[in-house]
Amino acid sequence: MTRSRGSLVTGGTGRVGSAIAARLQADGWSVLAAGRADGDVSRPHEARALVERAVSELGGLELLVNAAGEGFTPKPVEELDERDWDAAFGATAKGSFFVTQAAAPHLRASRGCVVMIEDVAGHQPWPSFAAHSAAKAAQAMLTRVLARALAPDVRVCGVAPGPVAVEPGEEERRAAETLLGRVGSPEDVASAVAYLAEADFVTGTTLFVDGGRALKSGAAPQA
Repeated sequence: MTRSRGSLVTGGTGRVGSAIAARLQADGWSVLAAGRADGDVSRPHEARALVERAVSELGGLELLVNAAGEGFTPKPVEELDERDWDAAFGATAKGSFFVTQAAAPHLRASRGCVVMIEDVAGHQPWPSFAAHSAAKAAQAMLTRVLARALAPDVRVCGVAPGPVAVEPGEEERRAAETLLGRVGSPEDVASAVAYLAEADFVTGTTLFVDGGRALKSGAAPQA
């Protein structure tokens, strides 16, 4: 069977998502990099429409990268409201599920792969980012649940970035949070996605791309 090499990247217009899309294109993939203007992936019918568009434009689908996310804003637990929770869980958890659900038949046909762009926050308790951490933890669980549900036809893996999209002037402080003493880049995440896309004997696991951030401390970045 001819491989389509078609890839859909949700959140593909953000700093990390655009780096992933660029790397996949450089590696020979046909890529649809979808942003907010391409639909609200937390809504099942819009998620399905996006997948069908990708299949039509790309001639098939072999790789799905769930990089869409919202709600990474520090806020005390006492001040969180329903809108904060809806924002955090919308694209990150609901979107990852519904896009993957819609893509599953196409990925089964191509024996493809799903990569979730998780976050070290999903594996650590960060009080200032309670909704974000909870949403990313849910997404990390989906990596494992969907790996079992879609096996053996589809592999599902995760990438958990640390400080890779740091604001200017924050590099030194954020570098001190890591074991390697430096920050990463969106291209580091893209390299991990490129590896997992081709790693045919890897599924149901998460690759941390955080310079040792998760090992050094459970504390959240300072607001």
